[in-house]
Order: sequence, then structure tokens, then C-alpha cells
Amino acid sequence: MSEPTKVLVVDDEKRFADNMAKLLEVNGLVAGKVYSGEEALEELRRNDYDVVLLDMRLPGLTGKGTLERLREAKVAAKAIVVTGHASTDDAVELIRLGAFDYILKPCKTERVLEIIDKAHKKKLEEERAG
Repeated sequence: MSEPTKVLVVDDEKRFADNMAKLLEVNGLVAGKVYSGEEALEELRRNDYDVVLLDMRLPGLTGKGTLERLREAKVAAKAIVVTGHASTDDAVELIRLGAFDYILKPCKTERVLEIIDKAHKKKLEEERAG
């Protein structure tokens, strides 16, 4: 049996991050949570994750800045941008910067789980391809 998907939730809204992490764990995933881009980078240096749920509006290092730093550091985890403030231009820019997908808050649990599963499968494919 394969190991459960490891997801890092990055959101400055503590309640949202805590609830999302609990929701993921109830659905069989392993979830960590941090509340800033800087904390996310530090956590990803210390631990491996398959997927990062990344809020765009973060204090200090923004979600976009965090995404850029993840790409520079060649972090294998797939980033899924989660935001309540979206535009088509933002989505295109974030995908260009390496985001796997883009989710609008609020979103249905089933949809989040579906996108996490797709992101994890993509990460595994890339690892197998070398």
C-alpha cells in the first residue's frame, strides 16, 4: 500500500489553515500547516511534501513570491494556489510560475481532494521519469 499524500497548507488565516489541515487528515492525507511564505520555505527545507496548498495573500513574502522561491529551490512538491481574490491574469501568471492549479475560496472538499490527487500523481510521474 502506498503512503498517504503529504500536503502543506500555507495560509495566514489561522482558522482556515487549521480547518483545512483537519479536513485533509479526515480524508486520509497527512497535513502540515504554516501561516506565512517564510514558514513554508523553512518547513519545505526540513520536510518533504507532495503538495502545497498556497494562499496568495500572505503577509511578508506573498504567495507569488513563495511560488517563485519554491521554483528557484527546485522543490518537488506541486503547488496549488488557493485564493479568494482571483483574476484570469493572476491564474495565467501563477501557472507560468509553476503552480499546478488554481482554486477559488470557498471550494468544495471533493474538488480540493481531486486537485490534490492529480497534483500528487503528476509529482510521482515526474519522479519516475527522473
